[in-house]
Amino acid sequence: MRPFIQLLHFGYQQAMSCIFPVAIFGTLALSSVIELPFMYRYDAILLILLAVQYYMVRSGLETLDELKVICVFHVIGLLLEIYKVGMGSWSYPEPGLTKLLGVPLYSGFMYASVASYMCQVWRRLRMDMTGWPGLAAAGLLGGAIYLNFFTHHFITDFRWWLTALVLIVFWKTWIIYRVRSSTYRMPLTLAFIIVGFFIWLAENIATFFNAWKYPDQHQAWRLVSFSKISSWFLLVIISVIIVAQLKHVKADRVNRDI
Repeated sequence: MRPFIQLLHFGYQQAMSCIFPVAIFGTLALSSVIELPFMYRYDAILLILLAVQYYMVRSGLETLDELKVICVFHVIGLLLEIYKVGMGSWSYPEPGLTKLLGVPLYSGFMYASVASYMCQVWRRLRMDMTGWPGLAAAGLLGGAIYLNFFTHHFITDFRWWLTALVLIVFWKTWIIYRVRSSTYRMPLTLAFIIVGFFIWLAENIATFFNAWKYPDQHQAWRLVSFSKISSWFLLVIISVIIVAQLKHVKADRVNRDI
């Protein structure tokens, strides 16, 4: 009976951590079947997500520190979106007043939702890490991964080399998480893979509801390539590096104040 209760509690905390991603996909789904008068769909999605973000902070579901992290990811994601759309990797074919260089501003929230989940689950499961490689190694690797998303259009794609480096750098890193009074742990690289896979599933849902379109989806929707899992795997690593490092900085600051 106890394992079942633990699983229920774990599932509840995971579900609460996914409130913002669920709000995004719910908005995409509803806006694809309900046409709002006097407003473009992309603009309506942006207004709704801004309202959801405000409510989460106002209600205490997210802290101001978590909001700062989310804003960082919004900017990182938006810059990547502008570049990728400019390169023809995917497109946002619908009109909108809140589009910047062909990219609707709401798109940054899809990256921010990953950060929201990371921050929420970290706090709710009282997470910690052992064997963290430090800012220098993790930061350089995260920067190289992000840069590769831009440079692979012109030079060799180093994603598999970077994946190998991830396995080396984070080989001894474990996530410590707590469910009620019990403590569990998981290899960080396994967590990268699991989260990346679920983001790929979410990406299929998003493209099905026309959040954006890949070139092979313009005639009819089809499953997003499995190769995208590796991209999300690497993007999740950037998310974890930033969130974990900020958590470490905050913990050190609190300890100094004590």
